Amino acid sequence: MKMLKELQSSGSGRFVLERAAPFSAFLMDSFGRQHNYLRISLTEKCNLRCQYCMPEEGVQLTPKSELLTSQEIITLARLFVKEGVEKIRLTGGEPLIRPDVVDIVGQLYKLEGLKTIAVTTNGINLTRLLPRLKEAGLNAINISLDTLVPAKFEFIVRRKGFHKVIEGIHKATELGYHPVKVNCVVMRGFNEDEVLDFVDFTKDLPLDVRFIEYMPFDGNKWNFKKMVSYKEMLDTIKQRWPELEKLPCETSSTAKSYKVPRFQGQISFITSMSEHFCGSCNRLRITADGNLKVCLFGNSEVSLRDHLRSGASEEELIQIIGKAVGRKKKQHAGMFNISQMKNRPMVLIGSHPEKQWHVARGILQTQLQGYCVFQKDPSSAFDTKCLDASVGQVPVDCQSKKAYSGSEFHTRDTASCTKLPHASDNLTHTDEEGRATMVDVGGKPDSRRSAVAGAVVLLGEKAFRMVRQNQVKKGDVLAVAQIAGIQGAKLTSQLIPLCHNIPLYHVEVSLSLDEARHAVVICSSCHTWGRTGVEMEALTAASLAALTVYDMCKSVTQDIIIQELKLLSKTGGQRGDFSRV
Repeated sequence: MKMLKELQSSGSGRFVLERAAPFSAFLMDSFGRQHNYLRISLTEKCNLRCQYCMPEEGVQLTPKSELLTSQEIITLARLFVKEGVEKIRLTGGEPLIRPDVVDIVGQLYKLEGLKTIAVTTNGINLTRLLPRLKEAGLNAINISLDTLVPAKFEFIVRRKGFHKVIEGIHKATELGYHPVKVNCVVMRGFNEDEVLDFVDFTKDLPLDVRFIEYMPFDGNKWNFKKMVSYKEMLDTIKQRWPELEKLPCETSSTAKSYKVPRFQGQISFITSMSEHFCGSCNRLRITADGNLKVCLFGNSEVSLRDHLRSGASEEELIQIIGKAVGRKKKQHAGMFNISQMKNRPMVLIGSHPEKQWHVARGILQTQLQGYCVFQKDPSSAFDTKCLDASVGQVPVDCQSKKAYSGSEFHTRDTASCTKLPHASDNLTHTDEEGRATMVDVGGKPDSRRSAVAGAVVLLGEKAFRMVRQNQVKKGDVLAVAQIAGIQGAKLTSQLIPLCHNIPLYHVEVSLSLDEARHAVVICSSCHTWGRTGVEMEALTAASLAALTVYDMCKSVTQDIIIQELKLLSKTGGQRGDFSRV
């Protein structure tokens, strides 16, 4: 009776009571939570090496003989469905690299009572397999994508494949999956500056972009400073789209969902860290080696594989499962501080983290935190052609690049260029007594502001040749320098004492090779909607990119010169526009 009153008094408890009958007692824990959602890992292997998911050196894989066979997977799935599971999600590792994945989906589809078969994938193999998976019975898809910048994608996942993921997303929408869920793990210092771009991704596509708070797992070097809370993300989004609407959701949902009016898609937040949803948790997990995990954050596991192979009857298996579920803790495996927990790397748990595109006239274009520009490629089934940083041959004319406006850059018309505005006779960052002070921008109106800066790094013939051929021992110089520039722009206020901390909604850093001068030409642009300009952010981006080129090439030669660091143009603000002629 006491438990009944407790359930009636809480939102999650009322959810439990509303769905109380009939349901197997073996899948209900001591807090009244009914577990009707099962996640099954098909493999420990993955074709990516995401930094938040897997240690860089990889993981010790379980021998194939100790992994669940397809028949064992179906046997366990049938047992769980019989006891009340209505949804099964296939995970990994990367589930779509398992050769018999289509057959497994087809066999699951035959289970009476199973309403949803879903998959969480990194999308690399999705375009090739999705038509067969849909025909077999797959009816829900989550695709993991943590950045919309190709070079940053390679940095985060330590592999290539960005365009395959984007192609997979479009293939899923073409085949009628609505919505296609896109899982984005937000990490401070990596991709929190792309939140607005991911929201804009939902403008013309039926997506549900799910922003996931960065969670701790063995090998991902988690620390609190890397986590971006959903409230921080939500505040950033509302500054751009104040009309953002909250959507209703089921009590058992892990997501807090929102929608920008007139956008085709929506966004959601998975608040595992800042506002856990343990009270309505309805999930169980089976790892690829057959262990039952009742909590994602716990290291307590029960081997169903061993019992299955030792000849345990269906009734005995149900009893074993029921005891494990009954021991489930109230929240986060009963730990007060989950950041100190000991657990498998995420890739071995079978849980990918619930983890500005404009389509017009046959052309898919995007201007994001990198400088990747998509154009129609007649030879490809997917209408994109990317000028990628890692190639190094990127034709960028810094002198002709004007401030970003809308969704494209415009070539500067010399006749319409604004001349240098009359400068103030006074220094703005000193007070009447000559002491350094930060400018008070509180009374200024918000406006669109942008700035473009450039720099040149003279490498010499040998270093230039090695950069062009990507033979520098430290790695891909242009790709790493691009990431450094983007990071530098975001950290400007921490490096330059009197700069304001500005929310940038777009940062672009491009690098091209100048054969005649044996040089790397750097161009950076920053954009914001605010009360002060972004000239320093653009200059910092160009500086950090140049310094990174120097650092990565200094083992080849120290006869490297950084020159021509300068502001090329700026727009917005009381002093008017500026363009260097």
